[in-house]
Amino acid sequence: MSTIGAALIEDMTEAEQQRAAVVESVLSEVREHAVTMDKSGQFHMPHVQTFSQSGLLGLIIPETYGGMGGGLRDLAAACFAIGSACPSTALAFFFHCSAASRGLLAMEAIEAGLFNDDELPAVKSFAEKILYGMGRDGLWFANFASESVKQEKAAITISTKATKVDGGYHLNGIKAFGTGTGVADKYLVTASLDGYDNAAGLCTFFVDRTAEGVESNPPWDSLGMRGSSSNGVKLKNYFVADEDAMAVPGAFTRCMQMSRGSFVGNQLAATCGYMGAAYATYTAALTSLTEKKFKDTGKPIGSAVHQQELMGKMMVDMETCFVWMRRQIQLETSEPPILEKEEVVKRWRLCKGVVNEAGFNIGVNALKASGTSGTLSNPGRHLRDLAMGLVQGFTAEKGRAMAAAAEIEGQEQASFTSGASKA
Repeated sequence: MSTIGAALIEDMTEAEQQRAAVVESVLSEVREHAVTMDKSGQFHMPHVQTFSQSGLLGLIIPETYGGMGGGLRDLAAACFAIGSACPSTALAFFFHCSAASRGLLAMEAIEAGLFNDDELPAVKSFAEKILYGMGRDGLWFANFASESVKQEKAAITISTKATKVDGGYHLNGIKAFGTGTGVADKYLVTASLDGYDNAAGLCTFFVDRTAEGVESNPPWDSLGMRGSSSNGVKLKNYFVADEDAMAVPGAFTRCMQMSRGSFVGNQLAATCGYMGAAYATYTAALTSLTEKKFKDTGKPIGSAVHQQELMGKMMVDMETCFVWMRRQIQLETSEPPILEKEEVVKRWRLCKGVVNEAGFNIGVNALKASGTSGTLSNPGRHLRDLAMGLVQGFTAEKGRAMAAAAEIEGQEQASFTSGASKA
């Protein structure tokens, strides 16, 4: 069976094809509720059960932990396919899957000998809770790191604080953005340990979304991706027991060392979701312009020279998306690695901007080619979603500037400092 995901990953293995077929099986339901989610600005909660029952919440979890055993290629194909049906659902699904890195990279770091005997039990226990939770138990996770406070010299700033108390920690802070707010069964929250002023203090905690001390921010009323429930949360003296905390100083940075690409190594899948929206817009415009006919001549309504010029531009932009993304996927999954991590990250900064800009251009040109009818269907709605791709994380201009700085100055800005010193 041909799947939408195979349009991106052209050389799927038999196992990847089987996993892509599972993704395909949920697309009709996802597509059915996409417009309602966009209008209401709310995630369609029954999707949680649909994805859980299908096994997709464990898509990239090893079979040992009850998952489907997929990898980054599977996740990229899945987000692309889901994005073609509902970009908001694709974004929420991506952020769920991104939580897997907190378990997968931890296990790789353990295998690499990055933790001593005293640290290992706590790290392993926490990682297994994530992996079994997503795989065997089919839980939906939300992964909260982003905050509104930024620093000029840091790629990520965590002002949410974790203070040690008897039997656990108190968390205090505001997560300004968090896809899956009020949706996920469990939250994973990144906070900084009191007494640390660098990345060595970054730790991860399980948070119960319905518990005392957890409050959702107001609804995320954005331009696009409105149904992703990305409100974020406020935490006020929220208590986390020791067993629900990965509070080993320096553990976070050691785990991130195991990533092949930028940060946790799966960010490209989020852009694949936006790319799926561009693909849906492109195919919808093509279908409309070719299948609808003029009554008097029988010619396709897209026969005008200007429409064909616009379609030609969309063809170039769609191919641009595929070429850049397939190359990045290759760089982040090939064995043995083709390039050093610094070079992979540099190219990711370029890829992200190129793909998101090309996708947005497809949305614009689909509207131009489709006329007023395009404002009533996918092109109009997806154009707002595609606009979010231009700004999520960082703008394309910033990505190009960072990549150029690394090329010219000979060094890549580190996402995290690696020291373990206390403030």
